[in-house]
Amino acid sequence: MTLFLEKIKLSLRFDDDSLDDDIQDVIDAAKADLQLSGIVKSKINEDDPLIIRAIKTFCKSEFSTEDKESERYRGSYEMLKNHLTLSLDYTTE
Repeated sequence: MTLFLEKIKLSLRFDDDSLDDDIQDVIDAAKADLQLSGIVKSKINEDDPLIIRAIKTFCKSEFSTEDKESERYRGSYEMLKNHLTLSLDYTTE
């Protein structure tokens, strides 16, 4: 299990392994979305607190069972992604 998967499962409050594949798919989608937005692949790592927060909020928006909560998390993700894409620390090697 990757560190990302462990952190996301804890954040989502999932303690069994039944959804690991689904969670990993959403993590991979979040990483791909960050890259498509201009964030350098090498900057998307398990040690960066802003990257972790972005991926957590993306995943929470996908796994939320309430529409308003899902929209709120998606909005938070979009704002954080926008801030990251404006920073040279994340868009250049």
